[in-house]
Amino acid sequence: MVRAKYASVLELGEKLSIQNGDVKEENGVLHVTGTAGTPHEKNLLWDAIKAAGGENPADIMADISVADESVFARHTVASGESLSKIAKHYYKDPMKYNAIFQANTDQLKSADVIHPGQELVIPNL
Repeated sequence: MVRAKYASVLELGEKLSIQNGDVKEENGVLHVTGTAGTPHEKNLLWDAIKAAGGENPADIMADISVADESVFARHTVASGESLSKIAKHYYKDPMKYNAIFQANTDQLKSADVIHPGQELVIPNL
């Protein structure tokens, strides 16, 4: 029953390709372990856990580590995106676009010009 409650979390884990994932149910508590690629992916999992079980769920124990803590995320630019739109998505603040620009000066010459398909580093703030 608890596995069904957190099905969205398990599906997200598969979608994010969580490594070394393991899920066990013991005494009505779901135990989830694995390694997320970036801190952003780990945050997405925690957000999904809270959405399914509330702010402090007692029926799930999650131990999620992060493989690459040197960056917050990696983002592939889609058509119509701007650095401010990307900053709003990751940081909830479009004005932090310059942090993304500075982290990607090896491939960006201007904060105003990005192209679909570019792989950008989203830095830790």
